Amino acid sequence: MHNAAFAALGLNWRYFAFEVHPNDLSAAIEGARVMGFAGLNLTVPHKLPALKLMDALDKSAKKWGAVNTIRFESAGVGGRAKVRAVGFNTDADAIAAALREDLKLELRGARVLLLGAGGAGRTAALKLAAEKVAELFLVNRTSARARTVASELKRLFPSTRVTLGYPTSDVDLLINATSLGLKSGDASPVDGKQFALKQARTVYDMIYRPAETPLLKAARKAGCRAANGLGMLLHQGAKAFEIWTGKTAPLDVMHRALEQNIYGH
Repeated sequence: MHNAAFAALGLNWRYFAFEVHPNDLSAAIEGARVMGFAGLNLTVPHKLPALKLMDALDKSAKKWGAVNTIRFESAGVGGRAKVRAVGFNTDADAIAAALREDLKLELRGARVLLLGAGGAGRTAALKLAAEKVAELFLVNRTSARARTVASELKRLFPSTRVTLGYPTSDVDLLINATSLGLKSGDASPVDGKQFALKQARTVYDMIYRPAETPLLKAARKAGCRAANGLGMLLHQGAKAFEIWTGKTAPLDVMHRALEQNIYGH
């Protein structure tokens, strides 16, 4: 999507993917800095460790406690200008934008069941609470991590009621922030004995490949409005594009490129 956007705006830029071992993250960021990169995107498991490797943090990275976008900026004048790494977070706003666009959902006052309390789940939980959802039910494979996120939410957003475990009544939204559904044969992220999909008005799966996970297929069969994570991917990428280039992202171009690359149409 970035290369399509660069081409559409006539920018002589290129976006590349690199696989970096967690132990080499600091060296990779330093290498990109000295080679004159405009910036970087980071995905799991780099978003939290990167916080301590930045020269400065944008308010978004401070607020959501994770870095998924880096911009390299020249600082100082005369001689050899220092280039500093500034960390941003474009994930949180992308979640809210995708939910509103793809599911036509009003988050304020909603009751939400969130599956997963890892990096993506934690960011989603914080953003949902900031959007003033009324109640948030947290389910995670390891309960200790869910408790950690719950205590953070209670401290930062005391008006949002946080409950560990499945709700007994209906919810407005179910979000899958786990990796279950990426591989064929994965178990459902939902424990059907504790929660029936028909109890959810809408279902959002952060996974975008495959386009329809077993969860989304089951959700639609149960009568839920459902969407995958492509919209979230688009919006976090568009914001990163604007951070690097200072130009308005061509959303339609980026969206078409994503669909063509991921789904082949």
